[in-house]
Amino acid sequence: MRKWVLFAISACVGLIVLAVGVGYYYSSLYSLEKSSPLVVSLPSFLLPSQYRPYEGPHPMYLDRGLDPFVYPIRIGQVGPHQPLFSGPLQYPFLCEVEQSGLGQPLVDNHERVGVAVYQTHPQMKEKTHVITGYSQDCLLPTKAFYYYNKVGTDLFFPLEKATDDIAKIKINGKEIDFVVRVEVGTINRFIYSLAVIRGMDEDLAKPNGLHWNSKLIYQFRGGVGIGKRQGKLKPSSFLGRRKDLLEQGYAIAYSTANKTSNHYNLWLAEEVMMRVKKQFVALYGEPSYTIGIGGSGGAIQQLIIGQNHPGLLDGALLLYAYPDMITQTIYAFDCELLEYYFDVMSHDNSQWQTWSNRTWVQGLNAKEDFSNEFSVYYNLARLVNGIWPPIAGGMTECINGWRGLTQLTNNPRFTHLAKYYDDAVIKQTHWTHWDDLKHIYGTGANGYANQTWDNVGVQYGLNALKQGYITIEDFLDLNFKVGGWKPPELFEQEKYWKIVPGSSLFDFSPWSHHNMFLSDGLTKPAARTQADSHAIKAAYQSGQVFLGKLEIPTIDLRHYLEEELDMHHVSASFSIRTRIMEYHGHADHHVMWVTKKPHEPIVEAVDYLGQWIISSRQAPTNQLALVKPEALKDTCFDEKGQVLAAGSTVWDGQWNGRADGACLKHYKVYQNSRLVAGDGWRGDMFKCQLQSVRNAIKSGVYGKVDVEPYLEQLELIFPQGVCDYSQEAVGRLRAKN
Repeated sequence: MRKWVLFAISACVGLIVLAVGVGYYYSSLYSLEKSSPLVVSLPSFLLPSQYRPYEGPHPMYLDRGLDPFVYPIRIGQVGPHQPLFSGPLQYPFLCEVEQSGLGQPLVDNHERVGVAVYQTHPQMKEKTHVITGYSQDCLLPTKAFYYYNKVGTDLFFPLEKATDDIAKIKINGKEIDFVVRVEVGTINRFIYSLAVIRGMDEDLAKPNGLHWNSKLIYQFRGGVGIGKRQGKLKPSSFLGRRKDLLEQGYAIAYSTANKTSNHYNLWLAEEVMMRVKKQFVALYGEPSYTIGIGGSGGAIQQLIIGQNHPGLLDGALLLYAYPDMITQTIYAFDCELLEYYFDVMSHDNSQWQTWSNRTWVQGLNAKEDFSNEFSVYYNLARLVNGIWPPIAGGMTECINGWRGLTQLTNNPRFTHLAKYYDDAVIKQTHWTHWDDLKHIYGTGANGYANQTWDNVGVQYGLNALKQGYITIEDFLDLNFKVGGWKPPELFEQEKYWKIVPGSSLFDFSPWSHHNMFLSDGLTKPAARTQADSHAIKAAYQSGQVFLGKLEIPTIDLRHYLEEELDMHHVSASFSIRTRIMEYHGHADHHVMWVTKKPHEPIVEAVDYLGQWIISSRQAPTNQLALVKPEALKDTCFDEKGQVLAAGSTVWDGQWNGRADGACLKHYKVYQNSRLVAGDGWRGDMFKCQLQSVRNAIKSGVYGKVDVEPYLEQLELIFPQGVCDYSQEAVGRLRAKN
């Protein structure tokens, strides 16, 4: 009887999942229709090109040279768009100035390249249906506006719309209207903005900065992007983000080139920041110091720019930081391989249907009774693969935090912005992170950009085996079936109807398993993915990898988000600190703060950084700790901002070989799949040196587990050998302090 009840419940769950999935399917169709502006074609000069991997000096040793452009860019003028050192102009390039509310871009051709620019009605100022030309570079004449803060809110509006609702602020003891001069234009084709409190008796064309406190905040933003777009910038939201600092007199600078959801070319991020700062200095003068603020990819930019171009930043406020983007792909690209194994290849192994058990192998957190939109897709995917969805819900960080990003960055056939590009443009373009930086990674004979991701010899779940969480049979089955990603020329379009026009509801794969090397499950282990060693070397050599060089006061601040299965996990800060310590021999200029929502001590952090910067100018770089504000220490807070623990040992733990410090007892830290496989906390090993399975057994890689009886199976799974993490990573650059 109980069996029939469970069957009936499962059948009902299946029907509900199918019905909800159909609803999601049809609701998604409208959003996938082609939209305006539409990139209609590519430049005729854009011929297939071969690129050699970067082999030059590391940027930290380079003089970036002079910028020939004469600043400032005046109102009505167009900023520089030709690159200095950041690589060739990229096409297609989606214009987004109009979507930012800044008007249409300038016409630069009549050959139907880029987006159409329309004639405007002379009285109504609205677009007609008459095309006057096309824009491939999306340039915008510089404009300036005054925005005011509405009293009692974080909202900003154009000054001409003000009534009697303008907020007041005090600057230098004097009460003034909270009105900000906002300048926007394009530099390197991306939209930049400068925001400074309106000066006394100034006008838009001639700002005087008399109410500026002489300190500059450079805003960086995050996300994951693969280039080929300009990005949006709406002045009102830009101002609201940093209202607390604007009202203290800080100036704010930003560019859509410094938002990583638009691209991850960190040379470009550096170059644009340099030029935006030149524009700021030409208008207002040199700031007493410049502090960077930004989360996720915005924190990555600060670390890389601080490493590659000393002097642009004087201090860094890292929010939800990773050391860099490219080394996050090392474990993130494992996620879908492992999820497909758990969900489909090993669906009859009941231990993997307990979500928290997946942490044994993935390292990242997982929870029972956690559901969101991904839960519907997960259950639907199981159903269309002939597997009944479970009654109990759950989730992993791999799904909740990283699902879709492997496809976005690694599949040359897929772009989530397809509705903004003509079908012919989509077919002519490789939509990957690798292609975005092909001038760095190089291209192969097949025309595709080289890649750095590799899992040859990686023994997934090794530490779980040694710790007794999984059996030797589980370990062998996992590594036999887990596989790798196919080379780019073999990739097919994603089978994810929510984001791919025309894809079928019943041919659905959230894992992208049709782009994986798969095992037959019997005699042939799934193949692994081999990286291009030249691309790996280029990633290190070009400065895309954070090597640990950081010589400015830095606060690494984040909310504890592991309970939300958010991708911004605390362990990333330990990777940052490990690299800093190995480069400098200490990490005295890196302070870690972890707190809980809603506590958000950004203003306090900026104040501490300002004090530290000023005092550090009297001290050598290697003595920054001596001039650090006494109260500024590694700290964990609760949600009300109360200090739970503070001091030099509070974040000690497995990552530095010490007993858990006080903060780790409040905030549990998780690992990732490569740490579980035996790698260290630096987290920058793209490709490991290999050793034979026999040598691995002799050297104690498997701990107390006797794998001798399984030698033949291990050698079948790992014909090239297994990772030897005691050896240096293939291609790794060790910069010298």
